[in-house]
Amino acid sequence: MESYDAHYSGTPLWDLGRPQLAMRNLAEAGAFRGRVLEIGCGTGEVALMAAALGLPTVGIDSAPTAIQAARRKAHERGLEVRFQVGDALELGDLGEQFDTVLDCALFHAFSGPERVRYADSLATVMPPGAQLFLLCISDRHHPGSGPRQESQGGIRALRVSQDDIRATFADGWRVDSIESVTLENNRDINGAPAWLAAITRT
Repeated sequence: MESYDAHYSGTPLWDLGRPQLAMRNLAEAGAFRGRVLEIGCGTGEVALMAAALGLPTVGIDSAPTAIQAARRKAHERGLEVRFQVGDALELGDLGEQFDTVLDCALFHAFSGPERVRYADSLATVMPPGAQLFLLCISDRHHPGSGPRQESQGGIRALRVSQDDIRATFADGWRVDSIESVTLENNRDINGAPAWLAAITRT
């Protein structure tokens, strides 16, 4: 995976200063439960939302600058969230289990082989019955710099099909639903077409 840290010298395309609407709707519907892990948490808005519901929450990101910003927000808001630098492909290093795992616009940054590693990594922290909510750019997005690739604020983003999601989580998982939603960003007022998948560890 490429480094995201340099993007936090300013405001990255994906850093809204609030949770993505699709994730906020899930939270308001009571979808989050138990111990929560947000992977690729950035400056922490989704993890902070989970913590505000009273749920024990951990947020990890590969960008130290983003983690520092997330910790500042948690302190300012009086919320207890453990934010730490971590690798989404090495979640076993956490040595913990979670009931709800949130991926808010990380999955589409992975290549095909990385997606396989990612699913294996998730399996190390999700016991049977744990649920993953995954928000990613969909293949309904406008064409970009390659046949299935585009630039999102200078970061590689691979457009994802429903079949891609189902193939990645075919073994040891159950794909409960894939909904068409919008991924908000700081550039396009209408956002980007996206998928929101609910996936259960079996």
